[in-house]
Amino acid sequence: MAGGQAVLARAPVALIMAEDAVEVAGTVAHHHRLGFRSIVLFASTELALPDLDALPSATQAVLHRVDHDTLHAQGLLRAVNPVIAAAPEGAWIYYCYNAEYLFFPFCQTRDVGEMLAFHAEERRSAMLTYVVDLYAGDLSRHPNAVAPEEAYLDRAGYYALARPDPEQDGAPRERQLDFYGGLRWRFEEHVPKARRKIDRIGLFRAARGLTLRGNHTLSDEECNTYACPWHHNLTAAICSFRTAKALKTNPGSTFAVETFWWHNSVRFEWNSQQLLDLGLMEPGQWF
Repeated sequence: MAGGQAVLARAPVALIMAEDAVEVAGTVAHHHRLGFRSIVLFASTELALPDLDALPSATQAVLHRVDHDTLHAQGLLRAVNPVIAAAPEGAWIYYCYNAEYLFFPFCQTRDVGEMLAFHAEERRSAMLTYVVDLYAGDLSRHPNAVAPEEAYLDRAGYYALARPDPEQDGAPRERQLDFYGGLRWRFEEHVPKARRKIDRIGLFRAARGLTLRGNHTLSDEECNTYACPWHHNLTAAICSFRTAKALKTNPGSTFAVETFWWHNSVRFEWNSQQLLDLGLMEPGQWF
C-alpha cells in the first residue's frame, strides 16, 4: 500500500476484508459516512469490484485497496496484525468483512471520531462489539440472503456465558463473557463450535506488541473486557449478512435452510435506536 504510514496516521482507520464482491461498495460507503478517515480494503487480485468506481469522489479519496488473500485460513490475522504493528501508537483501528456495518449509540448524529474520543477519555483502549446477524426475509428473491433494502434481524435469543480462564483452573475471567445468539445459535449444527460466539473486539487502539487472535479477542486481556471496573462503558454492534450468506452459499448447509424467518424476526431499521432498544448495544455514560 503506497504511503501506508500516512494512511494509518489518519485514524480512525477501518479495515474491510472483501471475501467476495457482495455489498463491498455499500460497506465502504457506510463506514465513510460514519466518519472513518481512512478505509483500507483487503481483496484478492482476482476480485473485480466495478461498483467502487461509482462511489462519490470523497469516499474514493479515503479508500485504499490492498491485494490480499482474504480467504486464507489466517487471512484476517495476516491483514490486521501487520497494521497494528505499523500504525502509530494509540491510533484507533476497526475491522470487519464485506456486507457488515458498524453501528454505535447515536451514530445518526455523532461520528465515530467523537464516540472514540469519549471512550478514550474513559481510559478505554478497546470496545466490545456484538455481531448481529442480518438476513433477507425472502430467500427466493435473494438466494444469497443479502438484501440491505429488506434486511431482518432477531429481536430475541441472545445470551451470555462466563468466559473461563485456563490459567486459573477455569475460573471466570473478570468482566469478560462469551456472547451467543442469532443465526449461529439457531443453525448451530452448521456452524463449528469455535465460530458460534458473536462477540468481537472490533474497535481498539494500536499498541506495541498488541495482536489480534483467531477468536476475535486481543492479546491484552483488559482489551477483552466489556466494561471498566467502575461503571458500564460504550459497546457497539456490527450488523452483518456474513453468516446468512455463508449458510446459503455453502454446499453443506444451503439445502437445509429454506428460510431464516421465525417468530422473533423483525425488520432492520438501519438505526442505532432500534439496537439500543433491543439491548444489542450499550451507551454507557455517553448521552
